[in-house]
Amino acid sequence: MVIGSVPHWIITAAACSIALSSPVSAQTAPLGADLQRFDYPAPVHWFETSSQDRPVRMAYLDIQPTATPNGATVVLLHGKNFCAATWGDTAQGLAAAGYRVIAPDQIGFCKSSKPAGYQYSFHTMATLTGALLDMAGVKKVILVGHSTGGILAARFALLHPDRVSQLVLVNPLGLNDTLAEGVSYSDLGKLRAEEAKTNAASIKAYQLRNYYHGVWRLAYDRWVAMLAGQYAGPDGDTVRDAQARLSDMIQTQPVAAELPRLAVPTTLIIGQRDLTAFRANSAPVDRRARIRTVPQAAEEAVKRIPGACLIRLDDLGHSPQVEAPAEFLQSLRSAMTP
Repeated sequence: MVIGSVPHWIITAAACSIALSSPVSAQTAPLGADLQRFDYPAPVHWFETSSQDRPVRMAYLDIQPTATPNGATVVLLHGKNFCAATWGDTAQGLAAAGYRVIAPDQIGFCKSSKPAGYQYSFHTMATLTGALLDMAGVKKVILVGHSTGGILAARFALLHPDRVSQLVLVNPLGLNDTLAEGVSYSDLGKLRAEEAKTNAASIKAYQLRNYYHGVWRLAYDRWVAMLAGQYAGPDGDTVRDAQARLSDMIQTQPVAAELPRLAVPTTLIIGQRDLTAFRANSAPVDRRARIRTVPQAAEEAVKRIPGACLIRLDDLGHSPQVEAPAEFLQSLRSAMTP
């Protein structure tokens, strides 16, 4: 079966499978716990609401079609080490194809609120995302989730299948239960201690190995500076606490067991050179080989999601939309074509 027209890639029917420098240092400038001093690629809008009995606000991009509108809205959900801003190229490409594009920063991330003591859950994030869409006048969407945003997108589709016309998961976490595979549970104290050590150098080293398979490009420095800049100022502890709580959410709330319940058309787009295996380094040494990477988990997951398709991007890693924006957009468009 052929999906769209994608040159140089091979598509197989069984899983709808498509096969598709030097390091530089990033300088860290304090950007504020809510990225007050970091520019996004489009105007930032705000959704103000209440959650857990306190006021919160979510930043989001709402990009209107720049070509003849096709009537469809795409919602882009970011990962843990990403923000709505990292969808910039994808959002602009989709808008140029006639789509309205909404890309929120979830609570706890980026420009959105980070309430002290907040109990993060994907159910809460899905509920807030649904409320944001209600406010924006959007009923049904094409839902695209990357990395941690993939868990959220799957959770949203499980809770609100009537609101999702298509689900696209891009190198998502949560397809496997890493705690069950041998990762040691880390409580908030340990997670906070790890966050205290996070800086531009550690962020870059992690991404270089796990996301970009050893090849660093100058363009990636902007995203390292974005993340590190949140930690760098006097309110950095607010970010560290939020990030620790978010890591706890990710480790304890995978969607692996619920994949067979997904009832919407689903496509997985997986950069095959991704080495991400969430918190695998915390597993005992003799168990680490059992912790599956995202591409390994996707091979089984696609068989458990009814009617799902798998698009393999052979030469790309964890963040194909950042690493190869044009190629990623082409594969995304093919996945969105009925």
